Amino acid sequence: MKICFTLVLLFSAFLSHGQTAGERAIRELLDRQTRDWNSGNIDRFMKGYWENDSLMFIGKSGVTYGWANTLKNYKRGYPDTAAMGKLSFNLISVKKLSGKYYFVVGKWSLKRSIGDVGGHYNLLFRKIKGAWVIVADHSS
Repeated sequence: MKICFTLVLLFSAFLSHGQTAGERAIRELLDRQTRDWNSGNIDRFMKGYWENDSLMFIGKSGVTYGWANTLKNYKRGYPDTAAMGKLSFNLISVKKLSGKYYFVVGKWSLKRSIGDVGGHYNLLFRKIKGAWVIVADHSS
């Protein structure tokens, strides 16, 4: 048992090696968003976004500005848990641009009883008041 525990600790340390505190925080935020989405809670999912009128979301319908408008669009597009399905993110790249910005690229997928969907995304994260938030999201 001690050997298993030691191996788990070493493996965890290996995985986090090379990740900055910012990257770890961003990965944790995306994990939290996944859990919130998968529990059917879009309001909690949106806590990962900058709650500001300057938030930019680009999707199949074009550009949307503002946190409230983005929330409204999510709720319109995903009115129930069947439409929401189960979300998963697959990170492709997490790049530090500066002390205040990260650029993230990845794939998203929704496993749903009404048909699976998925695509790619790029996210611009900014550190505001000590917290990392998404300030721009292009998902297609």
